[in-house]
Amino acid sequence: MPQISSFYGIVIFMNFTDHSPAHFHAWYGEYKVTVGIRDGVVTGKMPGRALRMILEWLELHRDELISDWEKAQTGSPLDRIEPLN
Repeated sequence: MPQISSFYGIVIFMNFTDHSPAHFHAWYGEYKVTVGIRDGVVTGKMPGRALRMILEWLELHRDELISDWEKAQTGSPLDRIEPLN
C-alpha cells in the first residue's frame, strides 16, 4: 500500500486497483480509517483531533487525491501529496 503523505504521526495510504468509491486509508498509531475522497465519509475509528486534521487535509488536496486515485486504478505510480502544515 503506497504511502502518499504523512503529518503529525498520521500516515496516508492508497491501494492500487482498490474497490470503489474513491478513498484513501489513514493510520495513526493503532487507529485506522478509510475516508471517501469525494464525500468525506469515514469508516473506522480515529481520535477526534487526528480525524479533524485528516479531513482538513482532504479538503486542501481533494483534486490531487482524485488524480492519485485514477493513477492507482491503472497501477501507475502515485504522486506524493504535501502534508498538513
